[in-house]
Amino acid sequence: MTVLQGILLGVLQGIAEFLPISSSGHLTLAQHLFGLDEVPLLFDVFLHLATLAAVILYFRKKIWKLLKIFGRWIARRPEPEKAELETDLLMGTEKAGRKTIIAIIITTAITGVMGIVTSKLIPELPVQYICIGFIITAILLVVSSLLSKKQNDLQEAEKQQLKAQPQAGQSEQNTTSDQEPKGISILQSIIIGVMQGFGTLPGISRSGSTIAGALFSKVDCRAAGDYSFIVSIPAILGAFILELKDLGEMGEAVGAVPLIAGCAASFAVGYISLTLLMKLIRRGKLAWFACYLIPVAILGLIFVH
Repeated sequence: MTVLQGILLGVLQGIAEFLPISSSGHLTLAQHLFGLDEVPLLFDVFLHLATLAAVILYFRKKIWKLLKIFGRWIARRPEPEKAELETDLLMGTEKAGRKTIIAIIITTAITGVMGIVTSKLIPELPVQYICIGFIITAILLVVSSLLSKKQNDLQEAEKQQLKAQPQAGQSEQNTTSDQEPKGISILQSIIIGVMQGFGTLPGISRSGSTIAGALFSKVDCRAAGDYSFIVSIPAILGAFILELKDLGEMGEAVGAVPLIAGCAASFAVGYISLTLLMKLIRRGKLAWFACYLIPVAILGLIFVH
């Protein structure tokens, strides 16, 4: 692998990891086109680690908030008198934060079991299956956009109704009820975990399937994106540990300089892509990416062999 190829793959990973178009599927196709079929899966995982650093940087305040709640929970210390991030739907209160921590553990456990199974299937699947995965992802994105739009319309209708018919003494409470921190329930965490595990298949976007699972289980669209990427942290770290056995093989096939260049490009482009995607999630515009995935899938089925 050349340095230029490493940078191009890093840029591709940075774009595709956060935009819901399946980074693993795009990397596999790109490596196939570059004639790099012998590159071990661990190289892809290193690029995922670079984008993971972008996730940690972007969500650093929320992650720190969760760690503090977890520390107080373990030490059995009372919550602060003044709550932090009160409007944060995942961790705005101590109770909501604890529910979210439990949810992350459940989601990660389910994803881990499914990931071990799918990791056995990935080397055996032909490239054409990635294109089929792109089509499935496109369908998930359209469904997600419809669910998000419906949710936003309901919230807007409720706000307009409350403004038109205010009731003395409770109007302020009702207008803020939809912003009350609730965390993630056990049932929601199970559904999201299954969808994230489904996203480990080639061509299936992890972020797209996880956000779809969150919206399907009625997680607020403002929290669905946050949870999707926060819960990706243990998933990516777990995949890295599982693939460490290929470290020596990767050194022979890739080399240190292309790897470093690829990771640097993946981190920089990934942070920009994540910033863009979070805005699109809140606006319910994920279906835009289906317009890209379906033509790519069709072209791939026709020309890639």
